[in-house]
Amino acid sequence: MLESIKEGIKKGIETTWMLGKIIIPVYLFITILKYTPVLEYIAQIFSPLMKLFNLPGEAAIVLVLGNCLNIYAAIGAIKAIDLTPMEVTTLAVMLSFCHSLFMETAVVKQLKVNVIKVILLRAGLAVGVGMVIGQVGAWI
Repeated sequence: MLESIKEGIKKGIETTWMLGKIIIPVYLFITILKYTPVLEYIAQIFSPLMKLFNLPGEAAIVLVLGNCLNIYAAIGAIKAIDLTPMEVTTLAVMLSFCHSLFMETAVVKQLKVNVIKVILLRAGLAVGVGMVIGQVGAWI
């Protein structure tokens, strides 16, 4: 019993360290960007697209990080940007369908599955569900 508890604590610390190495630097980077004109510039560029999901332009950063890096980088960015609970929910559901695209596409390719169909399905689901949730959030 004691050995099991020790092993659990050890694994918990290792997992926390692994996640912290991703989330904390992304959080700090996005927080620093908030104090520069860069984040506002990105927000302005992506604002028309993000309006489809009832999200602010800054949310594009979360989607890019979630798709290009991993879901944990997206979590760090979500925390650094001021978002409402509904906006976070919209992003979370979109990223649940479509995250880590590069890495997971490589895995799918190894399985000899049609990569284009998988990418289109995942991205299409993320966009479609994001639009629906965004509209529901606008009504609430």
